[in-house]
Order: sequence, then C-alpha cells, then structure tokens
Amino acid sequence: MPGSTPQADPPIGPIRLTQYSRGGGCACKIPAGELERLVADLTLTPSGQPLVPAGRLLVGLDTGDDAAVIEGPGGTALISTADFFGPVVDDAYDWGRIAAANALSDVYAMGGRPVLAINLLGWPRERLPMELARAVLQGGADVAAQAGCAVAGGHSIDDPEPRYGMAVTGLADPGRLLRNDQGSAGLPLSLTKPLGVGVLNARHKATGERFPHAIAEMVRLNRDAAESAVRAGVRCATDVTGFGLLGHLVKLARASRVGAVIDASAVPYLAGARQAVRDGYVSGGTRRNLEWVRPWVDFAGVDEETALLLADAQTSGGLLVAGEVPGAPVIGELVPSGGTLVKIR
Repeated sequence: MPGSTPQADPPIGPIRLTQYSRGGGCACKIPAGELERLVADLTLTPSGQPLVPAGRLLVGLDTGDDAAVIEGPGGTALISTADFFGPVVDDAYDWGRIAAANALSDVYAMGGRPVLAINLLGWPRERLPMELARAVLQGGADVAAQAGCAVAGGHSIDDPEPRYGMAVTGLADPGRLLRNDQGSAGLPLSLTKPLGVGVLNARHKATGERFPHAIAEMVRLNRDAAESAVRAGVRCATDVTGFGLLGHLVKLARASRVGAVIDASAVPYLAGARQAVRDGYVSGGTRRNLEWVRPWVDFAGVDEETALLLADAQTSGGLLVAGEVPGAPVIGELVPSGGTLVKIR
C-alpha cells in the first residue's frame, strides 16, 4: 500500500529475546572507569547545589552512590533513580520482573521505600510482537505491586533493540539513609545474595539453557535486607549490580576512605556459576570489571576463576552491607586505609 511502512517478516520458531540485544542486563553498563571520567567535570548547577532551596541535595554525584537524594517536604528524604537494560533472559515476563526488581533495588540500597515508578521501554516494533512488550510491562507491574510501589505511565520509543526498566521515586528518613560513604574500619561486610547470575545469564544467552534458581534470585526484592539493615542501625551499604562485587566494594571503600578484606571462601555463589566460568561463559562486562579493579585489589590469595566470579557483572544482585544482616553471610570487613584498597584472602 503506497506510503505504508514495510513490515519485517515475523520470526520463525520460538523467540529468544536475548538474541535481539548485544548485551544483557547490567553486564551492558558503560565500564566504571569510563563512566567516572565521563561525569568527573560535569557542572550541574553553578554552586553544585539544586536551584530550588527546598530541594537541598543530600546525595549527588560525588561518591557514585546508588541513587540521588534530596531533602523533601516535612524533613523526608526523596530518592530518585532510573535503570534499564536489554533482555537478560528469553522469557519476556521474567525479563520485566528482573528489570523492575533491579530498578527498585537502588531505592532499597539507600535505605528507602519505593513509592512511584514510571516505565522506560524501547521496542523494535517491526521485529518483535507487541504482545511480548505487554508481557514485559506486566512483569514489571507485578514486581512493583509486590513492593507496594505504584506504576503510573512512562515513556516508550521505537528502538532497534528491546530495552526496559523504570525510573523510581522513593522515600526515606534522612537520618537513616544507607550511603556508600559512611563505612568505618572494623565493620563486618555482609552480602545478601549469592554471586554468579552474570555468568549464568551469559550461558543462557549463548545456549538457551534456563536457570530458574538464578531468575528467582534476580526477581527477589532487596526490601527485607534493607529494612533489616536500617533497623540494625547500619548506615553504609550499596547494591551489587553491573560492576560486580569488587567494583562496588572499591567504590564504597574509596567513598568511605577505608580499606577492605574479603574472605573468598565465605562468599556465596549460585549453583553452576563456577562451571559456567570454566566453560568460558564470561561476559565482556565482567572482564572489564576485573581489569578496572586490578590497580586497587590484591588478588594474591585467589585464582583467576574466583577473581572473575568476584567481578561478575550482576543483574539485580544483593546488598553489600557494612554491618550484619540476619540470614546474610559475613564475607569480610572494612579495615583502616593504607596500601592496597581491597585484599582477598
């Protein structure tokens, strides 16, 4: 028909969403070093503070924390964050759930409660059925409902690759925020989810093998862990996502001006993660993470396989908490600064 848009032939056979994206999940983040150089000299406002006095900035770019925080009305802390990525699994509904849990996690990592989310959707509408996009959005909505967070609209574009996530607003007590710059020597380090989803997702993308236990971890909210940490008086935490455990620990240690020691034998890993590394299913994001942290980390106590797992790019990972969290293993401690920033034993 004259003037109409040519329609692409529909996919033949089962649709594997991961094949429509160059990267998957948080492994497709811009590398930490490049990102730090990118934002280092940005001038956001003339004074470095917001233009509206009522919105005094509490957490901004300085320490690379998980979300921005301003002082809201009535002495509340208003948390703002956004996160989106390409398919990390082939099932559209599961991808939606994972992406939503990952976006909400930034609010939990600040000690907050998510209250409002808007969808961010990019969809190749001439290549993939819109019914799959609907399944993605439903997955996100279901996880947001589980979190008690309203979803109200959003923004969508016709995109060559499928992408989905959320911009999330949360609330917190400004005196009980979890920040990455509040660590001090002597505090234990707890990890609330096992590592390894990155290498298992890489295996899934390459082979189509499905790992339900990895999906279960990625859709599990960090709400309970965050609430437990806040109740226990913890003031320092971050979530473990695309920069891996070591990347996020390096950022926390630098921000808090402390060092850290990790007991590699205490770190939990998902079943099958080590085998995935041995079989070569390691994403480019994980390898970039490892190279970025090498100047700050002493790897003398571990082999390359373990080093890759400690740098594995997680999607919707757990919280790394400077304190003890019920049910979470203690994997190390913060120590006085000096010499190597992070030592693995």
